[in-house]
Amino acid sequence: MSTVLNRCTIKMANSPSIKAFASIAGKKEGEGPMAACFDKIIDDFYFGQKTFEKAESEFQKQTINLALQKAKLKPENINFMFCGDLLNQCIGTTFGIRDLNIPFLGVYGACSTMAEGLCLASIFADNSLGENIIAATSSHFCTAERQFRLPLEYGGQRTPTAQWTATASGAVVVSQKGGAPFVRAVSIGTIFDLGVKDANNMGAAMAPAAANTIKQFLFDLNMKPQNFDYIITGDLGKVGSELLYELLKKDNINIVKNHRDCGLMMFSPEEQDVHAGGSGCGCSASILCGHFLKGLQAGSIKNILFCATGALMSPTSVQQGESIPGICHGVWISGTKN
Repeated sequence: MSTVLNRCTIKMANSPSIKAFASIAGKKEGEGPMAACFDKIIDDFYFGQKTFEKAESEFQKQTINLALQKAKLKPENINFMFCGDLLNQCIGTTFGIRDLNIPFLGVYGACSTMAEGLCLASIFADNSLGENIIAATSSHFCTAERQFRLPLEYGGQRTPTAQWTATASGAVVVSQKGGAPFVRAVSIGTIFDLGVKDANNMGAAMAPAAANTIKQFLFDLNMKPQNFDYIITGDLGKVGSELLYELLKKDNINIVKNHRDCGLMMFSPEEQDVHAGGSGCGCSASILCGHFLKGLQAGSIKNILFCATGALMSPTSVQQGESIPGICHGVWISGTKN
């Protein structure tokens, strides 16, 4: 059985395997520095569909199917799915996976959705509640802009703190049996809200939650930043990453050398005009699956702490002047089981 430490951190008893993983990205992402790591790059924003929303569903559907192929499993071999996206009622997910006939629990953590799904899948697998479990998510620039900000045709000017929603998807198959990578522990985040109301500065809203989860994880497991090759956030961007360093510095925690932010990794800010970096559920999910998990599997990376962050807002809450609550879930993924 998994061991619960200090309410929120859960240490795995058997370190379930991430048996297979897959990632698909869009055209702009395919023009960035991470292009070589994705399984597929899709140039068509519509992905052969009639709407952007249906395109996002297709992204997630194909990514999940690709992960299943790599795991040499069929939908009937999967016990549960933990998936979600940014759209109202998670329609990007539900319409994409409705034909798979797999028991499904929808999750919403904004950009933290991949970490949330991976936490739940790992807990289920470690406690013998399912042999093979999928965690997946997606985002699409056009669907997110249409829902959260302004119509694409409007052509509004973006603020310097704004981030670019990645068109991408990532999926993993977590299993009781299998090889590296392994999930060693997870930390369920606490909502933090320090009053940030600017929807174009999500990094500032999410940084306090990221700092708290990292600090709590290290304390609960008596670990230090140097125990990890990388401490990965997604997606704080430039502004949020700088704030994270300042917040952790107050507790004498320095992660500057081994910190990587998926929002900063996805694009080349100077060449691709994404301002503060990338964002969206699919940003950290696709980079985790396309880059870091490959390194863990190959042995070039030994340990990572994956801390995906989410801004838990909606268009309605922003219009009503509400502040933006932040969340961050942590997952320790290792090349070894113990």
